Formats: sequence, structure tokens, C-alpha cells
Amino acid sequence: MTPQPPENRDKDGRPSAGERGSGDADAGRWTDLERPPLNATALRRALLRPETLWTGLDIVTTTGSTNTDLALRAAEGVAEGAVLVAEEQTAGRGRLDRRWSAPPRSGLFFSVYLTPRVPQERWGWLPLLTGVATAAALSREAGVDTALKWPNDLLVTVDGAERKAGGILAERAAEGVVVGIGLNVSLHERELPVPTAGSLALAGAHNTDRDTLLRAVLRSFAHWYGEWQAADGDPVASRLQEAYAAGCATLGRTVRAELPGDTAIVGEAVAIDGDGRLVLATGDGVQQPVGAGDIVHLRPAGDGGDASSS
Repeated sequence: MTPQPPENRDKDGRPSAGERGSGDADAGRWTDLERPPLNATALRRALLRPETLWTGLDIVTTTGSTNTDLALRAAEGVAEGAVLVAEEQTAGRGRLDRRWSAPPRSGLFFSVYLTPRVPQERWGWLPLLTGVATAAALSREAGVDTALKWPNDLLVTVDGAERKAGGILAERAAEGVVVGIGLNVSLHERELPVPTAGSLALAGAHNTDRDTLLRAVLRSFAHWYGEWQAADGDPVASRLQEAYAAGCATLGRTVRAELPGDTAIVGEAVAIDGDGRLVLATGDGVQQPVGAGDIVHLRPAGDGGDASSS
């Protein structure tokens, strides 16, 4: 899952900055005591400071896709560091155009706009950087061990089983990139869109306060983004490649890469290369880098078949 948002209003139909940014605007209308609205005023006070990455933060009640909406704003000239958050996404998109939705205020659904000042051939590291930053933040603030499934999924363990709790989607927009994150926070079992989905709550998180988690993720992202840019996008010098490999649940597993054109490669995932690609060691001894496709984690023979698919 990634930014899984609903079609929000823009252009003439979009609320004013004050309306869409308050985040507290309809606080009097929410009724789920377990799921209060985000506090936009407090979030802005904590995040929007001079010399930091984040330059603006808007919260909308509902939208189709925060990635789509922020890309439109980018085309109109929004600054790097703009953050768009939705309390509910109704038409969120993941890789391979997969869809997903969640109850209002049950997760974090947001996108950020970036204009990286590094060689464009290294921009492909942004989804992996986002995964590292998010996993680090969730470990600290929620006490949840979040694993990374190459290239864009966030996995948690629920009752001994790996489940997808979040996803990342990076898309070119204007002169930069919009990176969207979708994360299930408080979903109960009965609310999951599919049986293989999970949430921080189901994984035993000791903190599901969305304000705290959003601040932590954005601060962690700003740190890793700063390190990556300072190293001119070099994944080794910034230690991004090392950090991603350390948290990647795909490495060391036998996987099936389902590639465009109805082809597939089966092999052991042995490395993440300098371009952020997954390297598979196939049965014929070839090491094959995979830059795109659907990765299925395969269990050992006799252990029940496929483990998970993005």
C-alpha cells in the first residue's frame, strides 16, 4: 500500500490553505475516540522550522491520492519539502497500480515533494531511503520491528506471520519527485483489506499516536535525505545501502521476480546493488539484477508455498 488517498479538491474546488491545513477543522465532528484527528497546528510547530527540509504541511479530511494531489501542486510551483497528509485515502495506489483503502484516521497517508540535488540516476534510491527512514522511526517510537520488502513494502509480524503494514510509491512530478507513504496504524483484524495485511496495533505497538509517529517519520526522513544529499546520492558513502540491506527481509530468501512481459526469475536474493536493484542468484549460477517487478517471497519446499507478494 502506499499513499492510498481519495480524489481531493484542487484548483478552484480546493479548500483554502487555512481550511485544508487546519486538520482540526472538523475535530468537533469526529466520533471515534480511538482515532482523533491529526493536530496540524502542533505538527507545523514541530516540523516547519528554518534550515529544515519541511516547508509546508497541509492536512485534508479525505482525498483520492495524496501523490496525485501533490504532483498537481508541484506543477503549480510548490516548494521542496511540502507535505500533504490525508485523514482518509479512498483511491490510494501502490506499485503495479494496486489499490487499497482504510477507515478514516486509522493510518498515516501522506506524500512529500522533493527536488534532489544529486545525479538523477541515483533518484531510484528514494523509495529505499524512505523505507529505511520509516522503519527506523517506527522502531524508536512504536517499538515495532519493521522489515523492508524490496523495493517498497513495510512488513510487521502479527501472530508469528509476516504481514504488509505499509508501502511507498515514488513518482516523478514537475522538476522533482513525489514520495508517498501509506501506513496502517490502528486497524483491527476485521478492518483489514486483505488477510495478508497488518497494522502497527496488531503487531503490538506500544504507541499508536499518529501525531507522534508522523513527526518521527518525517524527522527520520529528513535526516537520511540530508545524509544522502551530502554524499551526492552515493548509497555507500551515505550508508544508505548498508542500512537498507540490514533491514531488508528479502535478502537471503528464495524469491520469484515477476517481471514486465510475463516473464519470471526465481533465485536467492543475495544483495542490493549500487543502483538499488535486487540481485538474484539463479540456479544456473548467474547473478541477475532486478530493477522492477513484483517480488514474491517463497517459503522452502513443504512449508506452505508462497509467503507474500507485494
